[in-house]
Amino acid sequence: MKKINISFEQDAALTDIDVIVRSGELDDEVNSVIGRIKGEEEQSIQVTGKDNVIDVIPVSDIILLSVNDKQVSIITENNRFIARQPLNSIESILDPKRFVRISRYEIVNLTKVMRYDFTLGGTLRIELRGGMETWASRRCIPAVRRKLSGKE
Repeated sequence: MKKINISFEQDAALTDIDVIVRSGELDDEVNSVIGRIKGEEEQSIQVTGKDNVIDVIPVSDIILLSVNDKQVSIITENNRFIARQPLNSIESILDPKRFVRISRYEIVNLTKVMRYDFTLGGTLRIELRGGMETWASRRCIPAVRRKLSGKE
């Protein structure tokens, strides 16, 4: 977690509040701080962790959602959780600007995509944070391509 330094400067010429967030890079943590300043509540999902302990994780921590044996796994940089709801239900609450369905069984967080490449065979390989790799289904490639290129 990054250290947050807060200071106040008075400027009699201003009538509105002017907030500047400075950081080495625009990442999920910075976006979370900006959201809190704007009064946006961070979305979270209820999950089951190790030893069947129920927990709540922020959506911004999610790298990949994947269905395996009728269970939805939620993968973050540090853990793997089991979701307490079906993939379609989770997808309906996710920000479509940040998440994209890449197959019938997987959804990725676009902010966690490190690299992607289209192969000669027309498939799409996606490399995610944490060294994970996945493939988009041919059916989803057009939508994924639009999202990755910023045209949607």
